[in-house]
Amino acid sequence: MSQQATQPWIPATAPAVDLAYGAPAARLLLPAGDLNDPRYREQWDEIRRGGIGGSEVAALLGLDKYRGPRHVFEAKHGRAVASGAALSEYAEVGQEIEDFIAYMFTKRSGIPAVPTPGTLANVDRPWMRCNVDRYALDAESGVVLAPVELKNRSEYQLDDWTEGVPDGPALQVHWNMAVGGWSYGWAVALVGGNKLLFHRIERDDELIDTLIDVCGRWYQRHVIEGFPPPADGLEATKELLGRLWEAKANEVVEVPRDKAVRLRKRRASLIEQIKELDAERNTVENEMRLISESAAVAKSGKSVAWSWKQNGNFAEKRFQEEDPDLAAEYMTTVKVVDVERLKDEKPLVYEKYRARVLRVPAKEL
Repeated sequence: MSQQATQPWIPATAPAVDLAYGAPAARLLLPAGDLNDPRYREQWDEIRRGGIGGSEVAALLGLDKYRGPRHVFEAKHGRAVASGAALSEYAEVGQEIEDFIAYMFTKRSGIPAVPTPGTLANVDRPWMRCNVDRYALDAESGVVLAPVELKNRSEYQLDDWTEGVPDGPALQVHWNMAVGGWSYGWAVALVGGNKLLFHRIERDDELIDTLIDVCGRWYQRHVIEGFPPPADGLEATKELLGRLWEAKANEVVEVPRDKAVRLRKRRASLIEQIKELDAERNTVENEMRLISESAAVAKSGKSVAWSWKQNGNFAEKRFQEEDPDLAAEYMTTVKVVDVERLKDEKPLVYEKYRARVLRVPAKEL
């Protein structure tokens, strides 16, 4: 049975197309397969380790909230460490409803969006790779026109997608264009489960040249030559480093004195700067509060200057103290892990799941 007959998200009028030749500047490196099949998954993982994919570009540039360069480095060397947070619900649901998002894109745009053949590699630079979510076809000829990137996003990102395309997905679309040689691409997002937004992104050769240069040098240095990337300021990297090695209580690492002194002084200086900046920010924000008084919104002409609404965290402790009878009506029993018992009965398990904490003595070296 034909693909069109079994996949209702492809319009019945969509022409047949040989998808293996849909990318002008790329070749098919690995045909699409079932990632739940261990043998195929092993092939797929090996292919990913051998190059830079579209989903990794934002991480290499420090623009991914959940991954940084160190995450990519560990994965490329077969030491992928699971994130402390499980796959986000939006990402997980997005994988399950990818077909539906593609169907809605086709329905709203009139552009056939069909599954792609698998992993692509650029002909001239084989380390440049991508897995395009869908191909956008010419409705009459069936020619592949552009890559389509599909996302499922929280309603809190509505403004980001209304105004354009956030950096991460935009970079992924540009990387797809760089790998495949297309002149434009589509970024599609289902936001909040009920709003479909899509944007056509034109090829920016200057940006693509920059991405190829930055990612190419990173690939050569950190994948081919194997040098670990330097430390960065991402919170995701902080979490990763806390999970990358299991702490050995009796192990001590020797640090050159001059390096230890330099790092400690720099840290102390930054902490002091943060305190000063926090105080300055509080002063400015308190002035805004004084101006607002009881008003929830402050405007300058027709524009909102700032808001001071009563929509923050619920003060549960104060509620219980000031209205204990009413609070008692809304008390509920929550199942929690008995950490103290776990610590006493299974100390090794308890230690395994404790976070590693960096503490710097106040006393000078």
